[in-house]
Amino acid sequence: MSGDKRAVYDFLRDAGMDAGDVDMGATVDHMMREMALGLEGSPSSLAMIPTYIDADAEILWGERAVVLDAGGTNLRGALVGFTDEGRAEIEGFTRRRMPGTGGEEVGREAFFDSLAALAEPLLREKDSEGGRRGGRGCMGFCFSYPTEILPNRDGRLIQWSKEVRAPEVEGRLIGSDLREALRRGGRAEPPEVVVLNDTTAALLAGKARGRARRWGGYAGFILGTGTNSCYVESNGRIGKLKGLDEGGRQVVNGETGGFACADRGEGDRRLGAGTARPDGYWLEKMISGGYFGALVGCTAVLGCEGGLFGGGAADVLKGMGKRREIGSEDAAGFCADPYGGSGNALAAALGDVPDGDRRRLWFLIDALTERAAKLSAANLASSVLKGCGDGGETGAGRGIGPGPGPLAPFCISIDGSAYSGYDRFSHRVDYYLRPFLMERDVYYETVQVDDAPLIGAAAAALAHGQDG
Repeated sequence: MSGDKRAVYDFLRDAGMDAGDVDMGATVDHMMREMALGLEGSPSSLAMIPTYIDADAEILWGERAVVLDAGGTNLRGALVGFTDEGRAEIEGFTRRRMPGTGGEEVGREAFFDSLAALAEPLLREKDSEGGRRGGRGCMGFCFSYPTEILPNRDGRLIQWSKEVRAPEVEGRLIGSDLREALRRGGRAEPPEVVVLNDTTAALLAGKARGRARRWGGYAGFILGTGTNSCYVESNGRIGKLKGLDEGGRQVVNGETGGFACADRGEGDRRLGAGTARPDGYWLEKMISGGYFGALVGCTAVLGCEGGLFGGGAADVLKGMGKRREIGSEDAAGFCADPYGGSGNALAAALGDVPDGDRRRLWFLIDALTERAAKLSAANLASSVLKGCGDGGETGAGRGIGPGPGPLAPFCISIDGSAYSGYDRFSHRVDYYLRPFLMERDVYYETVQVDDAPLIGAAAAALAHGQDG
């Protein structure tokens, strides 16, 4: 191992920031305990939100629905439908900035009026279709924030994440308030709204794409601005809900970005201290695109204080790190091109610093990426094993079907800009996940669907539009 690499790894171990500090088995066990507590309604860092969405419900093929997607910095809308062969078609796509982002604070009516303004032209286009193509008259809304889903599939916002500033919206019914905003805009009979989050949408999009494939179970995973996972759970294991059909199943949204991960280091703690909720969303702050650049900056500043970088590099990194000027794309771009030929801001800011400092920064970012991959694999393993009845091959006979084997593997549907943007990330995740699950005789395949939030929201609307 080179001297620069050894210096970085020694520093990260001392700071508790190395991938080797993450015990995969212990992390999975911890997360699964938190999942079980959340399902029972006991205190837990994981909300384990029932969605009332049956992953086995049949999509109304040949129809299309108006869908919205609110997540991260963008608000998107489109008309999405499925051909009789199961192919998704997206039309009328439009995008705006998510209200309440970019440092601005927005009130409740202004927030929902922004959503209604995006949806109304799409609704008018759908109104003009008539006949069978008119569908069930239900909108799908992929709303990617901690939200309690009600039996009618409306959703009550629990709290904002991803630094959205719209405090009056917390505690409100998203679908109901959107319908009221549409009424204010002149629509006499707004459609019903099925609310789900991006992780559930990813799961449904993966299932829709693999319509003809036999799967042993389903999970969804998002790693973009934020992170989360979901899976299909037996109703009989959701103790906090009474009166469910125990023979049925539904998607459970884990809100796993909130996991109180035990493997936090000094860089994580420094990052957390400067966020809106310093004591929450630890896993999200350790791996997601909304925080990874700032985490690199905080960890680099810590390294500067310990003499890891020379004077010129230390001055640049301390300044950028303390001002939170390093974005996740900057960090990933630096690993792809450390000399900045592609216009990477971090590489360019370092100017003509010695190659040794540039190498040390590369090793630091690469090691934090490796840790994010290992934590992502632990998250996925927890969701898969919960979907198998907590024990892989022991899932049979627990009301959720047989454990996933080689002929019917577990379907893990993955989406998110960070997952595709981090250096060699899918390979890193698979390196940790596959042997861990194979030891437990669990087989899986990953699928990625373009525009999964829009497609999954349409699948939910066209499967559940008038049945609840």
